[in-house]
Amino acid sequence: MFLSKRVQSINPSPTLAIEAKAKALKAAGEDIISFGAGEPDFDTPQNIKDAAISAINSGFTKYCPVAGTPDLKAAIVTKLKRENNLEYENNQIIVSCGAKHSLYNLFSATLNPKDEIILPAPYWVSYPDMAVLAGAKVKVIKTKEREGFKISPEKLKAAIGKRTKALMLNSPSNPCGCAYTLEELQKIATICLEHKILIFSDEIYEKLIYDNFKFYSIANVSKEVKDITVVVNGVSKAYAMTGWRIGYAAGPKEIINAMATIQSQSTSNATSIAMKAATEALNGSQDSVETMRAEFEKRKDFIVDRLNKIKGISCTSPQGAFYVFPNIKKLLGKTYNGKVVATCTELAQYLLEMAKVAVVPGAAFGADGFIRLSYATSMDNIKNGLDRIEEAISGK
Repeated sequence: MFLSKRVQSINPSPTLAIEAKAKALKAAGEDIISFGAGEPDFDTPQNIKDAAISAINSGFTKYCPVAGTPDLKAAIVTKLKRENNLEYENNQIIVSCGAKHSLYNLFSATLNPKDEIILPAPYWVSYPDMAVLAGAKVKVIKTKEREGFKISPEKLKAAIGKRTKALMLNSPSNPCGCAYTLEELQKIATICLEHKILIFSDEIYEKLIYDNFKFYSIANVSKEVKDITVVVNGVSKAYAMTGWRIGYAAGPKEIINAMATIQSQSTSNATSIAMKAATEALNGSQDSVETMRAEFEKRKDFIVDRLNKIKGISCTSPQGAFYVFPNIKKLLGKTYNGKVVATCTELAQYLLEMAKVAVVPGAAFGADGFIRLSYATSMDNIKNGLDRIEEAISGK
């Protein structure tokens, strides 16, 4: 065997695998409705595309500084001050090939073998494997649906050990859409300060919030908390720019420099053209962001209401992102089409085979008994997909 132990210890992204299978079935002529994709179904706004076209026409197609172009880093600094009341210098910013890349660099730059990182579950599928690739151990905190899938100060305290290096926080969350209030963040931050552990704050869904929820970064709590926090964000979700692959991180200069060193030996700079587009996204009109957010909120309201009307399914309303995470425990252990479905993974397989609907099993997020549905798809797809799910589990 020529493969490293490192690569044998991880798995491909389950969400990307589900979406790839759904696309393959569609290509083969199957009528598949997919709730798997974590990307907006809107096109990238025209002003952003125009900036990229202008970059190409002007010859802005060469190597750039590893950590990002000065104009994009300046746009990020301005954005963080304008929208989040967070002050950074350009040398505290790194631009990477997507927020996932920023996170990978962050894990690699800060985690050592035998270090522990705390992950509240349900968690985004890539966090645990990124930790493993860095040689670290994962300490999972199980959260409860009735508590909004959020960690409590008591659970956080209990999870911290001698080797705890960092807490991974994702608000609003993928997969369940939960988001933390400022008061909740203050309590979490106080514990992290007391125990001298880093905070990794994934804020990629910050602009996609609903029901007048007020978003705060944990770095807003205090200067002391900001100094132990690395904020990770990007343009993929808010600006429908998933394929452009631009993410960024803001944090202590020492950590950002280390991330840039790692990036210099892997990808070097993010794509020059995409960075020009991202600069326009942050500096230009934000009208399209609100248009997309408002549409997502309509879909959220519909899908939550419709799921709660399906026998055996219950679903809380997310505060952000574009996912719902319904509880399907009452459906498990039953027989469908002559086959017993015992786990959420088996239910997802059954729905894909029989209903031609793709969902992601909650086990991939550390939460068996749930499934994730993305409502970043058309209202027609949502309506038809949920009708198919109801029919498949009703035995009709």
